[in-house]
Amino acid sequence: MEPTVYGIPNCDTVKKARAWLDAQGIAYRFHDFKKAGVPPERLAAWVRELGWEPLLNRQGTTWRKLDPTVQAQAADQDGATRLMLAQPSVIKRPVVEWPGRTSVGFQPAVWQNWIAER
Repeated sequence: MEPTVYGIPNCDTVKKARAWLDAQGIAYRFHDFKKAGVPPERLAAWVRELGWEPLLNRQGTTWRKLDPTVQAQAADQDGATRLMLAQPSVIKRPVVEWPGRTSVGFQPAVWQNWIAER
C-alpha cells in the first residue's frame, strides 16, 4: 500500500516532502486540501491516533490571521477539529498516512527508518 500525502501543493514543506518521496522512488497518492477539503473521517482518525494538538499549526500565516476569538475557540479538541475542517490551512503539513501509522510534518529521518522496516 502506498502512502497518502495530505496537504496543499504550494506549501514549501509539502513540496519538500513530495520531492523527498520522489527521490526515494516511493509512489504515493496526494490529497489536496484546497481542492478536495479535509475528509472528516480521516481528521477524526488522525486526532484519535496523534491527538489534536500536533495537527493544529499555531505557527502558520493562517493561524496568525485568525481573529483571536476564533483562535480561542480552538482551545480544545472539539473546537480545534471544527476549525481544521473549516480552514484546512491551519493543519500542520503534510499529514502522511503510511501503512499502519500516520505522521505530521516533514520528517525524512523518521520516514527513512519506517521505509527500512518494510
